[in-house]
Amino acid sequence: MSACTQVARNFAPAVARGVERAAEHLLSLRHPDGYWWAELTADSTLESDYILLQLWLYPPQGGAWNPPNRDHVDRAARGILARQLEDGGFNIYPDGPSDISATVKAYFALKLAGYPADDPRLAKARDLTLELGGIQAANSYVKLNLSLFGLFPREHCPTVAPEVMLLGNFIYEMSSWSRAIVIPLSIVHAVNPMRPVPEGFTLEELFRTDRPFGVPKTPGMFSWRNRFLRLDRMAKFWEKHLLIKAVRRYAIRKAEAWLIEHTEQSEGVGAIYPPMMYAVMAFDVLGYPREHPASVEARRQFDRLMVDDGSDLYFQPCFSPVWDTAIAAFALGESGVGANGVLEPTMEWLLSKEVRRKGDWSVKRPQTEPGGWYFEFANEFYPDIDDTAMVLLALRHGSVESNAARERAVNWLLAMQSSDGGWAAFDVDNNWQFLSDMPFADHNAMLDPTCPDITGRVMEALCASGVDPQSRAIQRGTEYLLRTQEQDGSWYGRWGVDYIYGTFLALRGLRAAGVDSNEAAVLRAAEWLRSIQNADGGWGESCASYENQTYTEAPSTPSQTAWAVLGLLAAGDTRSSSVEDGIRYLLETQNDDGTWSERLATGTGFPRVFYLCYHLYRHSFPLLAMSSFLKATDSTQEGTGR
Repeated sequence: MSACTQVARNFAPAVARGVERAAEHLLSLRHPDGYWWAELTADSTLESDYILLQLWLYPPQGGAWNPPNRDHVDRAARGILARQLEDGGFNIYPDGPSDISATVKAYFALKLAGYPADDPRLAKARDLTLELGGIQAANSYVKLNLSLFGLFPREHCPTVAPEVMLLGNFIYEMSSWSRAIVIPLSIVHAVNPMRPVPEGFTLEELFRTDRPFGVPKTPGMFSWRNRFLRLDRMAKFWEKHLLIKAVRRYAIRKAEAWLIEHTEQSEGVGAIYPPMMYAVMAFDVLGYPREHPASVEARRQFDRLMVDDGSDLYFQPCFSPVWDTAIAAFALGESGVGANGVLEPTMEWLLSKEVRRKGDWSVKRPQTEPGGWYFEFANEFYPDIDDTAMVLLALRHGSVESNAARERAVNWLLAMQSSDGGWAAFDVDNNWQFLSDMPFADHNAMLDPTCPDITGRVMEALCASGVDPQSRAIQRGTEYLLRTQEQDGSWYGRWGVDYIYGTFLALRGLRAAGVDSNEAAVLRAAEWLRSIQNADGGWGESCASYENQTYTEAPSTPSQTAWAVLGLLAAGDTRSSSVEDGIRYLLETQNDDGTWSERLATGTGFPRVFYLCYHLYRHSFPLLAMSSFLKATDSTQEGTGR
């Protein structure tokens, strides 16, 4: 017996105890109805936008602002202040640098909430804003929001015109989340409201006199950015001088109809914070009375995102029950918990969330039967590919009859493969790259391109569901992953931070496809994972990787350590000291109750713009990693006859 094998065998009892404690705690978090639902949190911009929305809904009376929910505003403001950095700014992920857009939003919200401009904390935020380029350096959505109150010149904001609804299926070339934002925002933009602010309220102190207001051109005569800027000027000229009111009314009606339709069987438009906020505004400018059912429901769904424990008040960007449930169920199933039927209520709950109606995705796949799952409690227009793959993996650990749903999901996933062989989040071939140069596309999420992380998970799920690894779909997926591998051996991760996430899922996809662990791509990926391991045995990666476009080190986290271990195991590495040290890190950092603590963001909303803390990741993924380690170790020992 080799020394490594002996260590693994001696190590196994401790790992088994860790698995047992983790599984017991994770199971205790399950809702009586069978699902898991942990908090999903982000940065201070959500609370800042909430305060802006309150100004919209409850304008000043007699020059003074005193909204009826003043207590909520005050507590949201205190929550914002609690996250101010030493330099006066506000960041978009823990331990990250100050971000100009987040800082401008926070300054506006705090000043509106009643903090005077000469408050030392606001003074520091103002000074930093000016140092970072002033309010002119904030992103387009900050400027658009402020322009609704006359706090930023409307003529220097990008045009978001409802006439986009008259361009055929053009809106379906935007990412699902972008179209869900743009359509209600275009209604607000078209009405061109100028809502009042409290008497004497201004943000003039945030403007840099030496900076232009508009979006700067890019060098060269024929860049897409410059073409879109010319189109934007034409759109502004149209609105000012040539606007045909009948055309505008028709466009608004089409946008309104789309908006109304997309509130059906959903937790708000898109079931995510930004379009839900703009929907509230859109119904308002359309003249819907506050007591109209559509208006009431829009506000109710938005307010549900609030977390109020009586002391702290903050917002979630959306809900994540299907995602949380699928990952937790898969981790527990892999640990052996599912063998006694304890997961059956979970499987029944997941099956109740299957999508059986056509949504936006069907514009490009009109002949495909609906099937799959969304992320939230209800979001029928937007089943997503990643959730569907994860649910398929989870359903393997249940005995509830699910063959028909699984077959529909497999067929749907196969139909949603893009032409480059990969899979994206919501749509097929959502890859008109030039759209990213539109003036209001600086949220870095105009498109929904294919990515290695989702592609790897889909390949694993399809193969686990009976799709032949030699099938053309899986082979195309394999070719896509081999083609998109980075020079250092890693893979980019779009929906998790970042290269560790992409690499772990790509390796699992390749393993499912039958790619040998001795292939060069697999060997390079495993060596890369080993090369970035931290001295404490864990792995960590900063959100700054997206900005730097390369792996950027960070303190170890339980979720990223688990991903790295899972990646190495998928690469066939079951005996190295790197794997052992990673498992040891998870054991040593496990709390007495079987949980793990994690402060840093490991989830990605929009790279370089918006990051997420999934509060169940730190419990589910370490359990999956340790269970997979035990399985791999047992398999290795059986294979040697020991």
